[in-house]
Amino acid sequence: MFAGRRVLVAGAGVTGASVVPALVDMGARVTVTDGNAERLAELEGLGAELVPGLSEPPAGTELVVTSPGWRPAAPLLVAAATAGIEVIGDVELAWRVGRERRHPPAWLAVTGTNGKTTTVGMLESILRADGRNAVACGNVGFAVLEAVLGGYEVLAVELSSFQLHWSNSVAPDASVVVNVAEDHLDWHGSVEAYAADKGKIHDRSATVVHNVNDSWSTRLAAEHAPASARRVGFGLDTPGPGELGLVEDLLVDRAFVDDPAHRAEELCVASDVRPAGPHNLANALAAAALARAHGVGTGAVAKGLREFRPGAHRAVEVGEVGGVRYINDSKATNPHAAAGSLLSHPSVVWIAGGLLKGASVDDLVRTVADHLRAAVLLGADAGVIAAALARHAPNVPVRRLSPGDHEPMTTAVATARELARPGDVVLLAPAAASMDMFRDYAQRGDAFAAAVREL
Repeated sequence: MFAGRRVLVAGAGVTGASVVPALVDMGARVTVTDGNAERLAELEGLGAELVPGLSEPPAGTELVVTSPGWRPAAPLLVAAATAGIEVIGDVELAWRVGRERRHPPAWLAVTGTNGKTTTVGMLESILRADGRNAVACGNVGFAVLEAVLGGYEVLAVELSSFQLHWSNSVAPDASVVVNVAEDHLDWHGSVEAYAADKGKIHDRSATVVHNVNDSWSTRLAAEHAPASARRVGFGLDTPGPGELGLVEDLLVDRAFVDDPAHRAEELCVASDVRPAGPHNLANALAAAALARAHGVGTGAVAKGLREFRPGAHRAVEVGEVGGVRYINDSKATNPHAAAGSLLSHPSVVWIAGGLLKGASVDDLVRTVADHLRAAVLLGADAGVIAAALARHAPNVPVRRLSPGDHEPMTTAVATARELARPGDVVLLAPAAASMDMFRDYAQRGDAFAAAVREL
């Protein structure tokens, strides 16, 4: 498929490190470009030509494989499209490579604004509980191409809107958009464009799963599902035929049963799902729907959910001091994610702030106001959150940290401790990206945990 073809790889980061050696092994003639010369130099010795800062493809280029974060308006990608050269992402490349293998892996694909990583982690745990040779991959950190080449039977694939934008033939066995809320508007330009890229996950899917409690998820399933696809809903209410849902404290399946009109099967009890909270019950139902679409039994669903442990910085309890619990949800990098986290606790001292990337926080504050004991704000857009609190939660005490604070997270945790009362939760759920003050959300979460340990 790639032997002798001239392929340009745009981006030398995680994507480049994954696709370059694979393309070289398949006989492609690979050129790599990146604006960061140091990052480009890390690919020395892999058999590719390294050229910094290209603004147009080299002569003879037949295919461009771009890192997902590169915007469509990047001059190099515009030049490629103008020249009639196909531009794809690493996910599309992985799909094409997999189709050429004797036993292509099954793809169970997940996207959404929030909960993607938790959902694919739950799905991986369920599949392994059923004895499947399965792995979570994609935007979760393990590259899809490496998973395809690794010989796995089933892939639980987390896909970002960026990755889906650059994919055009991926056809999962089953797919889900768990939810959609404002995010990455600086990249996509509008929530409609962002949602449209999310919806591409369904375009060729055999089973399309949607969240009946999320209007965008339901709409995208209706707009993107092939006519031949099976449609399955899930939600936090009593399920109708063809749905998964909740009956009191039970997660039940009324879709993948012999007689959906009259029968339902128990999957597990709500207390089996960790982390707790309504948004994670929804994630568990989404994972269960994909697994059931792949033929997994209810016993394995229950076992997999009981055995699942959430990743770092996702609603992780760091400790308890003076009757106050401290929870690190640094992964709540947008308002929708923060809302799910805040609503899981009745009385919260909220640590928030960072880069909102154009997202509004008014709906978030209006929704969670009754759960707030106080708020401690830091970062570039602290003023935006403070203004929303003044409008929609005027009685909530707000402490805004000085921009010049040398160790802002230590100060934030100390301030939150002063405001908290026994029985409260001090919750880091920033509702914003971290790059104004930290390398990434993980470093921000680590700083929070370290500050709590100092208490």
